[in-house]
Amino acid sequence: MEPKVDSYLKYLEWENLRTHWDDYLKNAVQKKSSYHQLLTTIVTDEYLNRCERRRMARVKAAKIPQLLVMETFPFERQPQLKKKMVMELYDSKRFITENQFLLFIGPTGCGKTGLGTSYLIQAINNEYRGRFIEFSTLIDMLYQSIADHSEKRVVKQLASIDCLLIDEVGYTSMDKTVAGLFFNLMKQRHNKRCTIITSQLGFEEWGSFISDKHLTAALLDRITENCTVFNMTKCISIRNKKISYAAEKNRSD
Repeated sequence: MEPKVDSYLKYLEWENLRTHWDDYLKNAVQKKSSYHQLLTTIVTDEYLNRCERRRMARVKAAKIPQLLVMETFPFERQPQLKKKMVMELYDSKRFITENQFLLFIGPTGCGKTGLGTSYLIQAINNEYRGRFIEFSTLIDMLYQSIADHSEKRVVKQLASIDCLLIDEVGYTSMDKTVAGLFFNLMKQRHNKRCTIITSQLGFEEWGSFISDKHLTAALLDRITENCTVFNMTKCISIRNKKISYAAEKNRSD
């Protein structure tokens, strides 16, 4: 490839063609491809390559700690979970097109985060912007926004994300000011964006970390208006345990 052509392709960000220029020419000669076929192949490959690069950029921006996908979820180890219902919602993408709240409630290790992440990745793969955030991290962000007077900007930014996964809601308590900001965030996302929540706490326990019964009632009223609840309270832990025990030394030694 001539340096001038290479610079043009670099400027146009046609990375796939830059990388495979010689391959395209070689294959075209071997297969006796028409100009139409060659150009169609080049443009199609470039389009698919660019789509994949953008998808990977969205995945990176989502800050997902572990890329857990639906294909690897061990449904056979969770017979209490209704696989048909899980897959219908996942495949139809209704959770994102209908701006639902998805609530995964159950004990630690039962797969709440894995399933929630699978739905988040499904949204990202379908060209939606996503974000994974720990509840404790979210609360820290809201406290920090109060300190630097950036509450409106932070809440607006989080409210604009197409699919937001908040993991382990309830681990951190909030004062009334932060609880109000959290409520405002959920209010702005209500029926406008998809929100995925995982928690070990049932609805009746949410007052324990929000500490305002009226705010709790108003929050749950909005969340439950358009939501799917995955009740995993009877599911068991599916984490693989690798435990090594150091034997205590005999006193006679």
